[in-house]
Amino acid sequence: MLFNLLLSEAAQSWIMIGVLLAIIVAFMVLNRRSQKKRQEDTMKMLDAIQPGNKVKTIGGICGIVVEVCPEDNTFVLETGTEASGKSYIKFDKQAVYQTDAVAKKTEEAAKEEAATIEEAAKEEAATIEEAKEE
Repeated sequence: MLFNLLLSEAAQSWIMIGVLLAIIVAFMVLNRRSQKKRQEDTMKMLDAIQPGNKVKTIGGICGIVVEVCPEDNTFVLETGTEASGKSYIKFDKQAVYQTDAVAKKTEEAAKEEAATIEEAAKEEAATIEEAKEE
């Protein structure tokens, strides 16, 4: 009887360890997916930078993009004013902190977003009609 009790406690501890390992693996997978999505969004934003976009670098330098060189993955930033004198600095695209450039959505992503918005509007309308009937 004592052996059966000890065996069941050992089995319970192994089950507990297995559950904890499964939770850790699930957390790692979800974290990897969100990190990959964030990296894709950043790359889309950097690829969307064109001349005329306003940019702020990680060093705090603000200006307007004058030229983009896709071969070197760089851009030229114009800073200053006519009165104080303009200066031009060449930066790597990875130095961008903020920009007003908007990544172009693919047609498929735009259709998905429109369908989601339409579905949400239908659900909201149905909820409002149900509330009116009551």
